[in-house]
Amino acid sequence: MSQDELLSFAVTVARSEGAWVVRSFADDFEDPQTSIAAVRALRSEGAAFALLCVDDDYFVIVRPVPGDVRMLLSDATMAVDDDFAAGFLELRDLEIPDIAPEDLDDADPFGDGDFDILADLGMDEYQIEAIIDNDEDYPSDMLLRIAGELGFGDELEDALDL
Repeated sequence: MSQDELLSFAVTVARSEGAWVVRSFADDFEDPQTSIAAVRALRSEGAAFALLCVDDDYFVIVRPVPGDVRMLLSDATMAVDDDFAAGFLELRDLEIPDIAPEDLDDADPFGDGDFDILADLGMDEYQIEAIIDNDEDYPSDMLLRIAGELGFGDELEDALDL
């Protein structure tokens, strides 16, 4: 995708009867509970999570598990002046980076959260870290790579109408 095609999207992903089901849902990117509720509403017996891409600035993977919520934020520096990103870090009791907002343009982005969030599906923390560390890709491209690696790339493209 080019810079002219910056996107925001929210999709749920669930594994059901051996197939991936990817559906977009309305998320205003204001409250992390919206995406958590969207995944929990799936009532999936298999893997279920949400992929959120916010203005192609960062992405979040959200995976509710019994009694908890796991998440991965692709760029924790966004939490400095983005309440939605900050909400995910606070949800996991992770610190918001100590960076002055005026210094954000010079700050190196870094992921935070559960890098092994998809390990049980075949994508280990090192693979995810390598994808996040590639500063040549936009967050939407990173999510498409993750989806492709896990086997639901076509379904994600269809849900996003790409």
